[in-house]
Amino acid sequence: MGEAAGALARTLELDPGNAHAALALAQVRFVSGLEAGAWSRRALELAPEDRSAIGSCATVLAGEGSKRAAENLLQQSLARWPDWLDGQKSLATMRYLGGDHEAYARGYAAACRALPQHLPLRLAWFRMVAQARDWPAATRIIEEGEQLFGAQPAFAVARVFIASESGDTERAATLFSATQGLADPVRELAWIRHCLRTGQPARAIEPALALTRTASARLAWPYLSLAWRLSGDSRANWLDGSPPFVWHRDLEFSSGELEELAVLLRSLHTARSPYLEQSVRGGTQTDRPLFFRQEPQVQSLRRKVVDAVREYVAALPAHVEGHPLFGTPRGQVLFAGSWSVRLQGEGFHVSHTHPQGWISSAFYVALPPAAQLGAAPAGWLEFGTPPPELGLALPPYARVEPKAGRLAMFPSTMWHATVPFGEGERLTVAYDVAVPTR
Repeated sequence: MGEAAGALARTLELDPGNAHAALALAQVRFVSGLEAGAWSRRALELAPEDRSAIGSCATVLAGEGSKRAAENLLQQSLARWPDWLDGQKSLATMRYLGGDHEAYARGYAAACRALPQHLPLRLAWFRMVAQARDWPAATRIIEEGEQLFGAQPAFAVARVFIASESGDTERAATLFSATQGLADPVRELAWIRHCLRTGQPARAIEPALALTRTASARLAWPYLSLAWRLSGDSRANWLDGSPPFVWHRDLEFSSGELEELAVLLRSLHTARSPYLEQSVRGGTQTDRPLFFRQEPQVQSLRRKVVDAVREYVAALPAHVEGHPLFGTPRGQVLFAGSWSVRLQGEGFHVSHTHPQGWISSAFYVALPPAAQLGAAPAGWLEFGTPPPELGLALPPYARVEPKAGRLAMFPSTMWHATVPFGEGERLTVAYDVAVPTR
């Protein structure tokens, strides 16, 4: 990242009017944890009609503490371009992170009033509200859409999704039957979850297997694991391992080094709420790629993590064709994401997986004293626990006890959750290793 910043700065010396270089430099500096506001404003001055520059400038402003200015910039731009979907999502997300959980999506509503015949805009509004599991609001958005557009395949999928995920199993069964001819991955995943939720795991196996042969494979494998386990199918052991493919090591950090890292990480937790799509409950998650930052505390951790990932990969069994963990090349270690999570008392992670990753992780930086944490397994990391909304009686495969300096790694397709704890602060770093392509 440092070399990239230097090259872009030199580009701007040679070509001061290069808006793309100014925008790229702002982005590189921002994800590196360096001041980027001046460069993002310069990019915006050079290309005032460029929505990428506007969106980047708003992100930088918000990230550097000027959230009001960031919202104003997006609002002004969306007044001109209400159909700018990325801008609408950014503004709604910014409002939600700031604690507005009631009217965060009002920009979508205004845009749909201004452009009532814009179907993608309405569907984007629905997806934003559905992520918050606000089923009455999601239903109203679809009902209004049907009045404007008539029957649409996307509306049919939305209705079956709402019925299934809101727990209206009888209506969901009727809508699934009526939409059998729709080849849509959202519908298929909703059907798989419906089968699991209603005690029909055997019916979930074939559609889940079919999805593993598509671009939605990494979303499907975790549900296939549940269906196989509930059906007593030995392929669950083939997929998840018996014992499960969970690994942990205590990295070499002194207490002073961990405290320095903790101080830095705490300064990065500025949001008031987690993102809608995240698993965090009772805490926050940072929003930039943590391992791009240039502070020595972060780079020291990154080096040790890379060594640990290589050790984990070297210990994996031989290549197994078709397996999501063993069936990929094992070359360069690249990260699909890296972040920090700060949980407060009674905080936890709901059971989830990481569809963008190959190998996922948790590194413990700071923990409450034992008396505050609570009796074991309070605060522990659990593997194989189904999402609670499915109502499945499956015990965890394994647990990892939290300890400052401990790193746990596991397949990104494996369900994992954190048990709620008593009081204090649980501060971690996590990352996803990207699925290797060579």
